[in-house]
Amino acid sequence: MTQPSLETAKAQAKALRQALQASGSVISHAQALELIARQHRARDWNTLHARLSQQTAQPVLAFGDRVSGYYLGQAYTGEIIALSGSAGHRHVEIKLDQPVDTVRFETFSNWRHRVRTSVQK
Repeated sequence: MTQPSLETAKAQAKALRQALQASGSVISHAQALELIARQHRARDWNTLHARLSQQTAQPVLAFGDRVSGYYLGQAYTGEIIALSGSAGHRHVEIKLDQPVDTVRFETFSNWRHRVRTSVQK
């Protein structure tokens, strides 16, 4: 089951509360949040809130993920082959699909097949 964003979960609770109120069943906003949390297989709203906050707070990187970006202004695609460090400061090594030339001289080239970088929160 795909997890919604925190904003989406809050909007679902608001819509649920309004729909129930329109049909004559009045519940509090807190009760609506609890019902939405259970719908998303969380024990309670606080648990769902923590899960969704963590999900949006940091990019999830995993060994073998396909990535793309720019290295020295040149577009690349590749695969994550190494990860280290804490969630707030990850060190990533990427094996490039096609080497990137790091030198801009016509008479000299330096092709990179792998790049290393850090990702900070």
